[in-house]
Formats: sequence, C-alpha cells, structure tokens
Amino acid sequence: MSDACVVCSNLSFSWPDDTPVFQDLSFTVPPGRTGLVAPNGAGKTTLLRLIAGDLTPTGGAVTVDGVLGYLPQNLPLAGELTVAQVLGVDAVLRALHAIEAGDAREEHFTTVGDDWDVEERSRAELDRLGLGDVPLDRRLDTLSGGQVVSLGLAAQLLRRPDVLLLDEPTNNLDLEARQRLYAVLEEWSGCLLLVSHDRALLDRMDRIAELDRGEVRLFGGNFTAYEEAARAAREAAERTVRGAEQEVKREKREMQQARERAERRAGNAARNLDSAGLARIVAGGLKRSAQESAGRSRQTHANRVSEAQSRLDEASRALREDQTLTLDLPETTVPAGRTVVAGERMQVHHDGRAVFAEAGVDLSIRGPERIALTGPNGAGKSTLLRLLRGDLDPEGGEVRRGEGRVAYLSQRLDLLDPDRTVAENFAAYAPDRPPAERMNLLARFLFRGARAHLPVGVLSGGERLRATLACVLYAQPAPHLLLLDEPTNNLDLVSAGQLENALGAYRGAFVVVSHDERFLAEIGVRRWLRLDGGRLREVPAPGPA
Repeated sequence: MSDACVVCSNLSFSWPDDTPVFQDLSFTVPPGRTGLVAPNGAGKTTLLRLIAGDLTPTGGAVTVDGVLGYLPQNLPLAGELTVAQVLGVDAVLRALHAIEAGDAREEHFTTVGDDWDVEERSRAELDRLGLGDVPLDRRLDTLSGGQVVSLGLAAQLLRRPDVLLLDEPTNNLDLEARQRLYAVLEEWSGCLLLVSHDRALLDRMDRIAELDRGEVRLFGGNFTAYEEAARAAREAAERTVRGAEQEVKREKREMQQARERAERRAGNAARNLDSAGLARIVAGGLKRSAQESAGRSRQTHANRVSEAQSRLDEASRALREDQTLTLDLPETTVPAGRTVVAGERMQVHHDGRAVFAEAGVDLSIRGPERIALTGPNGAGKSTLLRLLRGDLDPEGGEVRRGEGRVAYLSQRLDLLDPDRTVAENFAAYAPDRPPAERMNLLARFLFRGARAHLPVGVLSGGERLRATLACVLYAQPAPHLLLLDEPTNNLDLVSAGQLENALGAYRGAFVVVSHDERFLAEIGVRRWLRLDGGRLREVPAPGPA
C-alpha cells in the first residue's frame, strides 16, 4: 500500500460574505480508503475542493503527499468534448497517429514522451468501468449521465494518482456500473477520500471520517461499524445528559433547603438575642456574623448549581440534534385493489427511435403498492414515469388514471419556487389549511421558527428535499401515487434517512427509480420491475448488498 496521505493543519475557510465554514480544522487522512460523512451543508464538498486546490483557505494549510486526482460531484464538461479529450490523451493520440503515418517531427515525439501505450491504457481503464465499447472519438453529449461519471473516473485513474478525491461518485450510476466502481476501489492502494450517501460503498471503506460542528473524527472500520459506534456514543451522551439534569435538580434542591435552614436559624437567633438581654453592640456583631455565614453558604450552593449547569450544557452540546421526521399521512390512503394507473402498450419515440420494444410496455398499479423501477442508464425509466404522470402523451397505447392526484418528485428537486420562502411555497400547495396548521406541519419537517421563512434557493439539498416533501405530501388533494426519480441523489445519509421515514408514513402507492438497493429495502419495496432493452418485466428482489 502507498504511504500517500492528506494533512490539514489549522485549516480555516470563509465565503466572500465572511460566512465561516471551517475554523482551525486539523486532521490527517491516512493511506487506505476513507469515507467522509456529514449532514448536507456541513462543508464536505467545500473540504474536498480545498484539498484539491479549487478553493484557497483563509487560514492554515493543506498538504497532499503525491499526485492528486479529483472527481467533483458536478463534472464541468462540455458536450462537444470527445472521450479522448476528457481522458486528456487526445494530443498524445494525434502525435502517435502522425508518427505511425510516417511524420517523424521531433514535436510529436516530445508530445508522446513515455506514453507509447496510452491508447491501450485508456481502453483498459474504460473497459474496467464498463465503457469498453465507447470509441475514443465519441462526443460527451451522446453519453448518459452515468457513462459521463464513469468516464470522469477513468480520466482520473489514467493520471495514476497517489491521492484520489471522489465526491458522490455513484450518482447516476446504474447497479452494474456501481458494482464495477466498487471493484475498482477495492483494488485501490493509495489514499482515497470520498464523499458518498451510498451505504454499500461506505461499507467498503477502511475507516469513516465524520465532519461534525467544525471537527473531523476518524472511526476505524466501515460505515456499519461507524453507525454502531455513533449509536453507542449517542446513548452514552443521553445517559450523561440525564445524570447532569438530575445533578442540577439536586443542587437546586439543596440550595433551597440550605436557604430555608438559614432563614429558620436567623429567626431563632433573633428571638434568642432579644431574650438574652445582650448589649446592642454585641447583639449586632452576632447578627452580622450570622448573616455573613448565611451569605457564604448561599454563594457556595450557587456555585455548585452553576457548575452543575455547566456540566449539563457541555453534555447537551455533545448530544446530537434529533433529525427524525414525525409524520402521519392518513389522507394519502389508497384502498387495496383500487387501480391507481393502468398503461397498456405504451410507446413514445425519441429522435425518431422507439424508446420501448415494438409492442410497447404494460404497467398496472393497484392499491398502496411499493414498486422499484430499475434498469441500466438510458433504458427509459424517467420516460416511463412521465407517461404515468401525464407529462408525456403516449404515441401508441393508452394510459388510464384512477381517482387521486399523481405527484412527481424529480431528481432535480425543482418543483418549488426558489425565490419564495418555504412557508410561501407550502401555502401555495395547501392554501386551504389554516396558517397555524401549516406552520405546525412544517415543524414536523424540521422547519421551525426562522427556518420556515428562508428562501428555497438558499437551502441545502437535504433541506430542499424536506421542503419539497412537505409540499407534495400535504398538498390538497393528497397524492395517491408518488413517482420518485433517483430521490437520494445528492442527499446526505441523514436526509436519506428522513426520506425513508417520510415514505414509511405515506399510505398511497409509489414507484421509485433508484440504484440504491439498501434504500429500496428500507422503504419497504415489495414489487420489483426492470426496464431493459425496451421491455418491462417483473424480477425478484435482489439479495443483500
């Protein structure tokens, strides 16, 4: 294994408006495979960009030991580029072809350098990632989103990096492409730091780095081991908080009891002094002494209460905020057996080519069915969802819809007006609900107080998901069929868990396009469909990931 690593020393970064992201962040990413996890908005992508050199820290330093490769979440690639250009080998290939054609100018040999086998290495990397049949002169705008991601990874691997940074590398990848990516990373011998919500991928890591409240903590083992450690830490923190709360109550009770005893003693002493007939100066001295003693006692107990409260505050800070959505959606109930939508011989064409097989595709959805729609990239899954919703009219066959609204949640989360606040968007979807009820419902989606009045355009991906879910699920009339297209793309693990929780409370039918088998298992999918080669067929549930 390589000894390459990444060292961040007192790293600080703020946006141009002086909004801080990190302050004096120090940690080391050792050799091996490290998964970086954190809630959306915590700065995972920003941290990768700082390490990659795309951003300049406002303080501290980043040291990368070795050649760096970086695959960002959104690839800045133009559609007119060719595969060879993305791989960075087009100039070398042109020089090689010129030499093979008999052009022996020195500049060609200088361009080639030691890369005489660049075409073979390029084809080998493409083949490892499922792109073996893609010509090097093919344009990017003819490739699917998943193929572009795989191509971007192949370009980084061709550079033979010692340190590799990957930001959500499984987004848009179908199941087969994910498996190939897993295999490539299992062979990785350098320093890998990746951000992902793909739990199957995170379970292949050597360690998990948790970015939380401006600190990075390393946990040995894969994501499952990290979850167990985090659960144990939370339970310990909860016990500490309960103990600290009891301590505060006990100290306050003892302070009150001490005050009452002091008051009784003071009353008794006053009566005794009056009956003892002491000189006024002596009696005054004794009274002052008693008051000073009582004051010291009060201060001692007040200090103990303050110390106990400080320990409670510290314990509470260690306890992470509960991010669980609490929902009940009875209005979405669909009786068993009721037909929600029925499509027969559905067919459409793209660029003059039939999307589905000659006979079209059939699909009936009845009652509160939970359906996973799988298949390779480019098979037509999103097109089928648009047919079911009515965004597309079939050019062949027909689609019949039953009672109830059909709601569509696109992977772009673009249903809401970005310039309006969360509360304003919600009011537009549920205008007949009283304002107080709308605010209570938004609080269930963790939009409390000022958070409900933020413009949607400034929300993180996970926050936008929650806002969209609130509007879709509590809109009037309630949706009886939900169509979700890659809903976990760009979501952190907390947000994915929140989506699972929301779908668990949903009582209608849904069809989910996703390549995340663990997510599909968590949301209770019972019917599995695969669209491949233009044909839609029922398939058995996959085995454990």
